[in-house]
Amino acid sequence: MRTLLAIPIIHTEHDMGTLLEHIKREYVARFGQDKWQAHLKSIDDVWLGIRQMLSLLELPFVSVRLYQDGLPVCGKELEIVRDVAAQGSTNHQLLMELMAKGAKLEGTEDAGLLLQEYRFHQGQLRNTLPEQENQRAELSQKLLLDRDQFIAKRINSTLLVGEIGVLFLGLAHSIDSFLDTDILVRPLLPSLRPLPASWGA
Repeated sequence: MRTLLAIPIIHTEHDMGTLLEHIKREYVARFGQDKWQAHLKSIDDVWLGIRQMLSLLELPFVSVRLYQDGLPVCGKELEIVRDVAAQGSTNHQLLMELMAKGAKLEGTEDAGLLLQEYRFHQGQLRNTLPEQENQRAELSQKLLLDRDQFIAKRINSTLLVGEIGVLFLGLAHSIDSFLDTDILVRPLLPSLRPLPASWGA
C-alpha cells in the first residue's frame, strides 16, 4: 500500500510572479485595497494551518516524498525550490523545512505543459473577443487535464510501497482518477483556526 496526503493549496504572492499583478489590479478595482489585504491574510492563515497540521502528524520523513504543484521534472528541482523560498514563498519554505527533516523532493510536472499554461495565461491578460471565450475555456480545461494526468503518472512511478507522498496541489486540480488503485489518498484540509503554540510549529 502507498499513501498520498493531498493538501489543497492557495498560491501566495511569491508563487505567482507577474501574473499576480494583473489579478491584484482587478481585485483592488472591484473590492478595494483593504479587501485585498484581508485576502492575503487569509492565505497566510491557510499556510499556517497546513504547517501546524503536518507538524501534528509526526510523519516518518525518511519515507516521505514531496510533490509540488508547478515544480517541473528538470533535474534542478531543489535549486528552484530554494530560490523561490528565498523570495518569500511560504509554500517553498515549508518544502525546505520538510526536506531538512529527511523528506525527498520529486519533480512533479511536465515543463512543456507548464510553459504552455504560462503562455496561455499571459495571453488571457490581453483583451479577448467574446466569441473567443468558449475556445479559451476549453483550452484551459484541456491544459489542466493534461497536467493532472502527468502529475498522477509521476506519483504512480515514483512513490514506492510503504512510502507516504505529500502533494501540494492547487484547488482546480483533480488527479484521483488517474492514480494507481493501490494508492490510498487522504485529503488533508488545514484548520483556519490557529492551534495552540504547544501543539506544534
